[in-house]
Amino acid sequence: MEILDLIDKDRLQRIQDLFSDATGVALSIIDTKGKHVTRVSNFLDFCMKYTRGSKIGLERCQKCDLEGVGTYFCHAGLMDFAADITVNGEKLGTILGGQVLPAPPDFEKFRQVAVEIGVDPDEYIEALKQVPIKTEKAIRASADLMAEMTNMLVNIEYTHYKEKNKLTAVDSEIGSTTKNVEEIKLMIQDLTKISSKQNILALNASIEAARAGDAGRGFNIVAGEMGKLSTTAAEKYTEIIAKAEEIDIALKKMNDSFS
Repeated sequence: MEILDLIDKDRLQRIQDLFSDATGVALSIIDTKGKHVTRVSNFLDFCMKYTRGSKIGLERCQKCDLEGVGTYFCHAGLMDFAADITVNGEKLGTILGGQVLPAPPDFEKFRQVAVEIGVDPDEYIEALKQVPIKTEKAIRASADLMAEMTNMLVNIEYTHYKEKNKLTAVDSEIGSTTKNVEEIKLMIQDLTKISSKQNILALNASIEAARAGDAGRGFNIVAGEMGKLSTTAAEKYTEIIAKAEEIDIALKKMNDSFS
């Protein structure tokens, strides 16, 4: 099961963009293979153009991506977070976010980071000035809220998804059962015709036995019993057809209730 099996991509993107704009936290959602489910929201040049734009910076960021759990500090000193999206115990993806400073930056420290990763310190500092500053408590609260909100939404959609599949299965079974009922009715109609012919044959046999006099008396009794059985069978066939029609009506009402 994939995230986009449960929720419309545009809807998920809108929720992500709105939350990112409201909190200043950069956000993205990936699937279990690491492929982006949504476009990134408010990712900063400081991270994407400069830090990840250098070979050493990218290696350090990738290490943080692999090792980071919950809300954590990245190698450059910004706060990031990773939160799983789970449905019924199955992980469907991860919310990645952050790129926020928990306090005013120490510019000299970041100049040193720029030198280490091979980036122009002045450009790095200018990009750093665009990074939003929030308290650590606010950053952790934003991460928790986004995780709670996304998981709640996806799980609600999962419930709808299951119910829709159940209704599809029920509808299919109703259709199959209705078809079988119709086939039973046709078979019973054929048996009723056969029973009628048997009744006629039994009547003819009785007439012929009567003409034979004493010699046909035993055969006349057998023919009479055959006629009774044929009549009883015809009555039962009529009852079965009536029950089949009741089942057919009940199935149609059930189908209408799901429409």
